[in-house]
Amino acid sequence: MASFSMTSLFLLLISTLLLKSMGKTEVAIASSPPRGWNSYDSFCWTVSEQDFLHNADLVAQRLLHHGYKYVVVDYLWYRRKVEGASVDSLGFDVIDEWGRMVPDPDRWPSSRDGKGFTKVAQIVHSMGLKFGIHVMRGISTQAFNANTPILDVTTGKAYQESGRKWLAKDIGIKERACAWMRNGFMSVDTKSGAGRAFLRSLYHQYADWGVDFVKHDCVFGEDFDPDEISYVSKVLTELNRPILYSLSPGSSVTPAMARQVSRMVNMYRITGDDWDTWGDVAAHFNVTRDFSAANMIGAKGLRGKSWPDLDMLPLGWLTDPGSNEGPHRRCNLNLDEQRSQVTLWAMAKSPLMFGGDMRQLDKATFDLISNPTLLEINSFSSNNKELPYFSSKNRAMRNRSRHSASEPLTLGLTSCTGYEASGWSARATGDDLEQVCWKTNSSNRHGEPFCLYKRQSSLLMDDDLTYKQRFDGKVHLLKSTKTEACLGASPNEKLTSKESKRGSFSPCGRDANQMWELNYNGTLMNSYSGLCASMRTQKAISGPNGVRAWIATGRKGEIYVAFFNLDNEKAEVSMRIADLGKALPRKKIDSASCKCREEWTGKEFGVIKGSVSTQLEIHGSALFVLNCKSA
Repeated sequence: MASFSMTSLFLLLISTLLLKSMGKTEVAIASSPPRGWNSYDSFCWTVSEQDFLHNADLVAQRLLHHGYKYVVVDYLWYRRKVEGASVDSLGFDVIDEWGRMVPDPDRWPSSRDGKGFTKVAQIVHSMGLKFGIHVMRGISTQAFNANTPILDVTTGKAYQESGRKWLAKDIGIKERACAWMRNGFMSVDTKSGAGRAFLRSLYHQYADWGVDFVKHDCVFGEDFDPDEISYVSKVLTELNRPILYSLSPGSSVTPAMARQVSRMVNMYRITGDDWDTWGDVAAHFNVTRDFSAANMIGAKGLRGKSWPDLDMLPLGWLTDPGSNEGPHRRCNLNLDEQRSQVTLWAMAKSPLMFGGDMRQLDKATFDLISNPTLLEINSFSSNNKELPYFSSKNRAMRNRSRHSASEPLTLGLTSCTGYEASGWSARATGDDLEQVCWKTNSSNRHGEPFCLYKRQSSLLMDDDLTYKQRFDGKVHLLKSTKTEACLGASPNEKLTSKESKRGSFSPCGRDANQMWELNYNGTLMNSYSGLCASMRTQKAISGPNGVRAWIATGRKGEIYVAFFNLDNEKAEVSMRIADLGKALPRKKIDSASCKCREEWTGKEFGVIKGSVSTQLEIHGSALFVLNCKSA
């Protein structure tokens, strides 16, 4: 009997340990769109430990029970806030002996003596929240210039291979400096053991600090670096704690690009930075439509799901982009525009990361970001997509004219796998030079195709063997033969969602951003981002207008329909109940009657059978909740 008891106890112990182990591996990350608070919109890079923890405490008190559980320190937490320091200054960062960024001890006093963010993370966890940080691509220019050794986390010593110690200058790729922070960071060689060892040492340190969320910047969109993304994702799967993996920024992102990495991450930006202008809000409509149509919302991700990210919500008390100041002004969007923004974010199931200063959170802003209907849609709705079945009218639409084919062309970037990337070809000139030209049937107003002069980089003639190997077969593109200005693809500054600054010319140099390769399939690929050039009309990139609509279904059978007026005129919109069945063919709505309520006005429409109509304010929205029953 005793033997049986001991055997049973042993089996019970083994079963318990196995269940605990399985529980750890089966905990899904980002099973619904993540929510939280990020310091960027209110502090830019200047947030301190005191400011951050005060905001975190208020998130715990006011927003945690609404699902906002992440608090994230955005970029440059390692930069000393002293005279001369700014968002792209050089020489002001705090690094350890291994070239890794550590918090500025003056702004983050608990980080002294090598503690990093350990104490801050512990405090955040004690509040019931999760702690996140922003990090940049690769290695810092400061560590590269100092030529620091690389930590091998398996030995705790300097990384050695082939009988020698490897240093920062062995792995940093100067030609792949972050396009919008050239003094800050550059890519590392992920094909070398030393480059991988450096990245591994970074993320092991973050895990040791207690980090739960990493926002990885300058690796996506026009800064696409799939090699670094894939290796970082691999490292994260090997750590002893789950870390949510987020990518940024999102300029020129397409579903085709996102598919390359969505299974490796949990959220990824699909636009430039979103600030508090209507142009930035409106710029999200086309791209969200495309990602929902591509079934990217809630697709498989790293240890869970992945979500297209429309960026933080810049509401409440804010700072300015690139500022050295903290929060000092109110959001510039009016209430109608703010409602439209949060409604789109909810209907598109974007992560909800509030950016305003929690210490100045007003009732109107709080009511928006904690609205129960929006949060229900954001977390639990399905079949989220743009709805084409409605009618609308306003004076702006009646007066709108079609654009002509003679509108100027503008260079844009897109995934090289998309049809819009193919259209480039080489042609000879009388000057013993070749040109690279866009499709001849897409000419400018003078009837001439868009062409650039192709020339091998003179820098390939120097003695840098690594540079020669890396850019063999790549060329510079010049506007004319009389200048030494070369075409660069990605912008040299952070773009907001509404901006489309592309194709800038600057003095020719070693920068990968200026190196191009014309492929046999008619694509023109940039060496920095791996994206391809495409020519589009100004009208095509100017942003959406008119009235837009989205539809989703709720977990209790309800139907959500949202209308958005993107024009500068009021608009009338109407929708036939029967037409909902076209968007939701599995629901039998042809002869249904629906109990209808509008969220923002609170108006109860009662039971309707035919159609529902409403007026939309300029840049305003309407959100209908329908409970339908078939006849």
